[in-house]
Amino acid sequence: MSAIFGELLQFDQPGHASIRLKVFGDEHYARYENEAGFSVVFDPELKRYCYARLSAGRYHSTGQPADLEPPTGLERHLQEDSQVVAAKAGAKRSVRSATAANPLSRELNRTLGPAQGLLAGRVLSQGTVKGLTILVNFQDVRTSTTRSDVENLLNGAGYSANGNVCSVREYFKRVSAGKLDYSNVVVGPYTLSRPRQYYVGTLLIEEALRLAVAAGLDLKQFDSLNRGVIDALSVLYAGQTQYAGELWPHNWSLKLSVGAMQTDQYMLTSLGRSAADLSIGTFCHETGHMLCRFPDLYDYGERDGNLKASAGIGYFCLMGAGNHLDYGRSPAPVCAFLRDLVGWCDNEIDLNTAGTFEAQHGDYGTVLKYRTSKPNEYFLIENRSRLDLDRAGLSSGLAVYHCDILGSNEWEEGTAQRHYQCSLLQSDGKNDLERNLNQGDAADLFANRAGIVLSDATTPHSRQWDGRDSGLILSAITQPAPKLSFRVGPQPTVAPSGPVSQTVSPAVAIPDNKQGGVTSSISVAEVGVVKRIIVKLEIKHPYIGDLEVSLISPSGKSTFLHQRLGRDKDDILETYDSQSPGVLTSLLGESATGLWRLTAADRSPRDVGVLKSWSLTLEVG
Repeated sequence: MSAIFGELLQFDQPGHASIRLKVFGDEHYARYENEAGFSVVFDPELKRYCYARLSAGRYHSTGQPADLEPPTGLERHLQEDSQVVAAKAGAKRSVRSATAANPLSRELNRTLGPAQGLLAGRVLSQGTVKGLTILVNFQDVRTSTTRSDVENLLNGAGYSANGNVCSVREYFKRVSAGKLDYSNVVVGPYTLSRPRQYYVGTLLIEEALRLAVAAGLDLKQFDSLNRGVIDALSVLYAGQTQYAGELWPHNWSLKLSVGAMQTDQYMLTSLGRSAADLSIGTFCHETGHMLCRFPDLYDYGERDGNLKASAGIGYFCLMGAGNHLDYGRSPAPVCAFLRDLVGWCDNEIDLNTAGTFEAQHGDYGTVLKYRTSKPNEYFLIENRSRLDLDRAGLSSGLAVYHCDILGSNEWEEGTAQRHYQCSLLQSDGKNDLERNLNQGDAADLFANRAGIVLSDATTPHSRQWDGRDSGLILSAITQPAPKLSFRVGPQPTVAPSGPVSQTVSPAVAIPDNKQGGVTSSISVAEVGVVKRIIVKLEIKHPYIGDLEVSLISPSGKSTFLHQRLGRDKDDILETYDSQSPGVLTSLLGESATGLWRLTAADRSPRDVGVLKSWSLTLEVG
């Protein structure tokens, strides 16, 4: 299944001009908004997208086309009741389930994996697998993309056309550490019997397959297990991706008999208007379902008994939202959790013994694992620096996953009974993914931190889902790089050193009423964790109530020393000591090493001043 998280896309309106809409959802349930943020629905009588109103928690068309002015008083961002969403999605799945090739495959995309974390059905994640890809045109929509263009996208060596990071075949060779060699025979394009709009309501897979067989294609070459079943069937249709009905990109199971061969798993996506639209992201994501039986690691918002939406693992895995990175041209790698489940990691590094470890970026055959007291619950660590397959990542550094094969990425609650299957511990502690605030941001991975960054007492913490201490302690994480080192276990005992003290006298003017103000820096070479901070400050200014003064640690953490206090008093000549309650205490435990910055800003007009001098004293342990 391929979910969309607010992308702005083009939609046809038969007999009318196309319209651009934001899309949220998947092939089982999606909601649409126009560019102004008003919810819209497709009105089958008018054959246009119209503004939606809510009645009894359900969308109804207002009859007013969504590219005209909205009805008076209509509110933006209307959403259907969660029970309505669940019922609509369930009805759509029931229709599809009736076509499933075997009963175990009818719930194809649950985030609660029924097979030790994976989805039910045949797993073809190792060895040489030859897939069939069929290209089709519609009666009214054709593409200039050629079979050769698609063959290169799927199979090419050193492929980089249109900015793609590699071909589909190369992608799976890399992330499987060479265990899966998945290539495709590409046939077509064949022309379907109806216009595109017809196939929004009618699945085109059977017609496409029979056209290929009628052209003389031998299906036996796609049966690596010699069981009379096609290993992998993909159909790519002409034109832009249609995020509607049966044309929404998806993977499912379909039972068809064609001669002596049967179908099982298939996937459907688009060819684009021309070769310039080709990208590997969606093809790789749906292949992850089809061959490897990977579950989606995002939240449907209406599955596994949970009706609240969250972001799951976000952009940090191909099977989350990672297939959309760089417009699908640089999909995220398959995360360590899924690689380990499917048997791609022959080398397991045991993190339960204290020591310093290295995480090599792109070493997809290695998994670094910390086990808890429960066999189904553990932590995984990997280097996700912004390199190679991670070049489009939003964050750079060390990823820490809290894993439980009995969990579900529908369950954002984080309780002992209801928690994610694979949760990314976000280094800023904000839990934006669980709160559905974004699909990931620059502060989510751990990097360049000398002190303890993860333990049972930190935020985020490393406790088990039932609240017990797992014993996992992480510290001394180096900066993002091809090799990133970190320490596991209690920090070694360090003999206390004497205070480190420096003074600077910048004597620099503080610009009047300017947001950025001025910054002065002190570089500290001492290694260790800050136990005490003393700052002495001298500022000349006739109205100190205008001033905001902050101290910023090398990690970027900031705290106010002075925040527009004192009204019309002159000058600041103060000593700030972390031993005083509430002063500088938020910076204790930070790494001492690096650049400490003091900023002074004047927030009101008229009066100006000067940052004369300041000193920094650190007690480091």
